[in-house]
Amino acid sequence: SVPACCSARYNLAVLACFGFFLLYALRVNLSVALVDMVEPNTSSAKNATSNVCPEHSSSVNVPRNTTGEKYSWDAETQGWILGSFFYGYIITQIPGGYLASKIGGKLLLGFGIFGTSVFTLLTPLAANLGVGYLIAVRALEGLGEGVTFPAMHSMWSSWAPPLERSKLLSISYAGAQLGTVVSLPLSGLICYYMNWVYVFYIFGALGVLWWFFWMLLVSDTPETHKSISHAEREYILSSLKDQLSTQKSVPWRPMLGSLPLWAIVVAHFSYNWTFYTLLTLLPTYMKEILRFDAQENGFLSALPYFGCWLCIILSGQIADYLREKQNFSTVCVRKCFTLIGMIGPAVFLVAAGFIGCNYALAVAFVTISTTLGGFCTSGYSINHLDIAPSYAGILLGITNSFATIPGMVGPVIAKNLTHNNTVGEWQMVFYIAASINLFGAIFFALFASGEVQDWAVSGYHLHRN
Repeated sequence: SVPACCSARYNLAVLACFGFFLLYALRVNLSVALVDMVEPNTSSAKNATSNVCPEHSSSVNVPRNTTGEKYSWDAETQGWILGSFFYGYIITQIPGGYLASKIGGKLLLGFGIFGTSVFTLLTPLAANLGVGYLIAVRALEGLGEGVTFPAMHSMWSSWAPPLERSKLLSISYAGAQLGTVVSLPLSGLICYYMNWVYVFYIFGALGVLWWFFWMLLVSDTPETHKSISHAEREYILSSLKDQLSTQKSVPWRPMLGSLPLWAIVVAHFSYNWTFYTLLTLLPTYMKEILRFDAQENGFLSALPYFGCWLCIILSGQIADYLREKQNFSTVCVRKCFTLIGMIGPAVFLVAAGFIGCNYALAVAFVTISTTLGGFCTSGYSINHLDIAPSYAGILLGITNSFATIPGMVGPVIAKNLTHNNTVGEWQMVFYIAASINLFGAIFFALFASGEVQDWAVSGYHLHRN
């Protein structure tokens, strides 16, 4: 094989990692800034806090910057503002995968992040113009981000040698977790010492800067890359020789009838249910039940995602080592990693509901839960490339469309279940998330495949006639 260091495929992985870092920073910064954008009395009634646990926030009040504009949005309006992103995001998943297979992933991913960055820069202006404008800008950001994962999957289908798939993809997608880790505390600090508008200006400007490097250094396929070594080009092309399809039309019917694809859909949906429920509601749980303000401690909110990032990188290395050196079959690795990455989080999530007021343990359990989820990146998450490399972008568009629904529905259901903020109500939320996770894990273990499917290889139509 060709050395990894400074190779074109690893450079692509690292640049993509920065891209996804910025995408998630642009996605989560609003949830931090929103706390500062809203007038204190409108955000939540103080008496709603549960009296299960004693107060223990001994925060020293440092004089903070209060020059930012304040808006009187009630809780429902804030919910719409936070949810609007997903409404744009779900629309462009499948078209994104389809377009990437036609025009290539480079332009699509590049302009997806560029567009998201531009709309982020416009966020303070939109907030001033009114809540409708802000919701529109966030939905447009969602439209831009919706094409990015399918576009990246589509690029990897021509760049990633099969035995390096877990490594390369886990490096590029781990950027998303790192973006969450860095931007949660950083956005808090920017709000604290400067003004919330800079949260949008700083991350937006970084996104535009990234775009210049991406357009300069990356190409859609090894054939069109300017500075790739001859040896590496040959290595990649020969490893993908029998895996790609040359037919121009997409085999929609056999694709949508494929059980291995539905195994990924179910796993993806189930995993995201827990992921989004935690991402949006963890600060609320800590504040209302454990009486512990996560906003004051951005570090603790970021800890679970740091664990997840480490786990993604490590499990990617382990997965490819098992396949290459230990001769484990691809399907065995994908199933085992998915089971660990979904049953582990389910167990620790339920446990987190039963530890009373021990918030150190609560943080530990939630961190372990999210960390173990990182195994899924080398599980169902890149299984699209195993079963149909040529159509990986479209497949990811399909599974990610289903997997966006929990982001829209999960938090709403959880909010409705926790009207009185009792421990019992929250245990219910955790139970639901855990059982959905279990179901997804079992379904994937039963029906997933690690082989390229017949319909995904050129000449598929010849066998039928």
